[in-house]
Amino acid sequence: MNIIIFGPPGAGKGTQAKHLVKKLNSFQVSTGDMLREEIKKDTEIGKKIINNMNDGKFVEDEIVNKLLEKIIFNPKKMSKLIFDGYPRTINQAKNLDALLRKSNQKIDCIIFLNVNKNSIVKRIEKRKLLEKRSDDNSDTILKRYDTYMEVTKPVLDYYSKKQNFHEVDGSAEIKHISQKIEEILKV
Repeated sequence: MNIIIFGPPGAGKGTQAKHLVKKLNSFQVSTGDMLREEIKKDTEIGKKIINNMNDGKFVEDEIVNKLLEKIIFNPKKMSKLIFDGYPRTINQAKNLDALLRKSNQKIDCIIFLNVNKNSIVKRIEKRKLLEKRSDDNSDTILKRYDTYMEVTKPVLDYYSKKQNFHEVDGSAEIKHISQKIEEILKV
């Protein structure tokens, strides 16, 4: 089963993806983690990524797409992918569709974690204390939230028309969100 979980920064995508990875014996595909890994390695791509993140911008599609292609075509991971926060743009959604078609896979379920701006800010401030992520400061988060809402609206429109699209209240308690997702997936 391939699943997309998307929502604004701080909506709990990673938390829910990790839960599903354990529950379904799947693999988390977190573009955020892949990008942070490039930054950690201090690669040229990593330097480009950090500049975009610090400016509250998204990373170029071509960088993300290349990193994703390796994962999608990995035979051990086929039809066992939980996409955490990807796609974020229509181009990424269409690229994902194309890559999945080429690899004879499909998206089985799309989960949108809907969370308002105030809840996001509170969560990010808490996450900053716990995880000490460099991209977790209020100004950056507010920029990323606004960018997300502007850039990702077409992706939401694109997926919300599909039968396998489900919106979940992402401001609920973590265990309630997990239960709702499990009900949707019938697991």
